[in-house]
Amino acid sequence: MIHQKPNARSNDELWQEWKLERRHEAKQALIESYVPLVEYVASRMAVNLPKSVSKEDLIGFGAMGLIDAVDKFDYKRGLQFETYASWRIRGAIIDGLRQNDWVPRSVREKARRVEEAYQKLEQQRMRSVTDEEMAAYLNMKESEFRQVLQEISFASLCSFDDPIKDEESETRLSLMVDEKAKNPEYTVNELFLKETLAKAIDKLTEKERTVVSLFYYEELSLSEIAEVMSLSPSRISQLHSKAILRLRGALGRLKPQLMEGS
Repeated sequence: MIHQKPNARSNDELWQEWKLERRHEAKQALIESYVPLVEYVASRMAVNLPKSVSKEDLIGFGAMGLIDAVDKFDYKRGLQFETYASWRIRGAIIDGLRQNDWVPRSVREKARRVEEAYQKLEQQRMRSVTDEEMAAYLNMKESEFRQVLQEISFASLCSFDDPIKDEESETRLSLMVDEKAKNPEYTVNELFLKETLAKAIDKLTEKERTVVSLFYYEELSLSEIAEVMSLSPSRISQLHSKAILRLRGALGRLKPQLMEGS
């Protein structure tokens, strides 16, 4: 539970002063009241990132996401600002990590190869493929394939926040969040995407579905999930990588249709 800093005026009053009267002191007060949310999101993400990544850097990136969230949030829609801001903060942190190239190009290339392999094999066979089948397709030993999954775990964590369409900000991950009152022009595509994502999740193995649920819905860290599932952190990392690459593959097949409909 995130506790905001106490403020003499209620947040409802501050939102009205900022959005209706454009009082910048109200905007600053809102930002200051939600700073703990930035620290919370950064701390949760830091657990799953390499030790070389500074938590202070994450907080700095996340602060930009909070400012963006305060600018763009429509308090009249009845949404929880904490939920909206959390995804903006997370997205800003991911963007900051990408811009600073925390993921080596070689790792990104491995992630792309595995994603394409999942997409092709599972489309051909109309089912989830095994590690053995993936390793054979990629011309490597099964142990080597698992090592690759371990190496690309950070890349797969970031890549699920990539835009569905290159020129827009809607991400695959945003489809996993329950949001209300979307703009009408997004309704048809969004329903189609959510249906496809739901079917893709159903095709994951039981362990992969559990990891996705605990990580994205319950917001547990990978190490916490390892404790819950009585598996090693490296095994959880592999399961997460496989699940996300499979989901990316399933949604990636829709990209040409989305581009045609845009």
